Amino acid sequence: MRDALFEAPGPKTKRKILVGTIISSIAIAAILVWVVLRLYQMGQFDASYWYFFGQWSTWRFLLQGLAGTAEVAVTAGVIALALGILFMFGRISKNRVVSGIFRVIINFFRGIPSLLLIYFFFLVIPSYGIKMPAFWMLTLPISLTASGVLAEVFRAGVNAVPKGQREAALSLGMTEGKVLRKIILPQAIRYVIPSLISQLVVVVKDTSVAYVVSFPDLLQNARVLISNYDSLVSVYFVVAIIYILINYAINELAVRMARQSGTKVVTRAQENPV
Repeated sequence: MRDALFEAPGPKTKRKILVGTIISSIAIAAILVWVVLRLYQMGQFDASYWYFFGQWSTWRFLLQGLAGTAEVAVTAGVIALALGILFMFGRISKNRVVSGIFRVIINFFRGIPSLLLIYFFFLVIPSYGIKMPAFWMLTLPISLTASGVLAEVFRAGVNAVPKGQREAALSLGMTEGKVLRKIILPQAIRYVIPSLISQLVVVVKDTSVAYVVSFPDLLQNARVLISNYDSLVSVYFVVAIIYILINYAINELAVRMARQSGTKVVTRAQENPV
């Protein structure tokens, strides 16, 4: 199946890919030039929209928001990891009832948008007299939606461990629980470390909806700057660069850890992905 899907292109296909790449690159460059010209004509490059980035108070305010983003992302990531492992254990249970229940739970959290769940925590739960800080109204929904994805990631790692190792351990007298804890799970986690770290990128991006609960994250503080200086384009441009750098760093960390753990890393130079 892999060879059928990722068969190396022939000379004719390579020429088509090259032509398509050149045309697409020219089109994207033309669009970028048009956007820059339009912004210039609208005066968005005027110093009045950028001068405050030369002040330490602006960067301190943005860094405070970045600290809030990091706090939510790390907390949600830890909770999602714990729930993901728990859901995975339930999903691979030999009891069909337990496995079916956790299958529904995992599919529910995988399918529901994090923003919808945030609105549920923000609007529905307080109506029942349950008061929660804005931090938890943001963190819990993000961690729940991420846990469904991580549960399937962990399950894929467990299934990737050769079945012969489990059978050999059982033949030596080890119990199912000990085989899972000491043989299968350590290898499964090593296999999926890159995917786990990459999922953190999604968690970081999900924190950008903190404005719903008025939590002071990076994007919420950026909205305050926009209101104070009436500089929508410049502020969003700088914040976008910050998000891109953060996610790029996380992605590079995933690649580095994959190489250290011996996991196959697919690069652009490889024609036959594994």
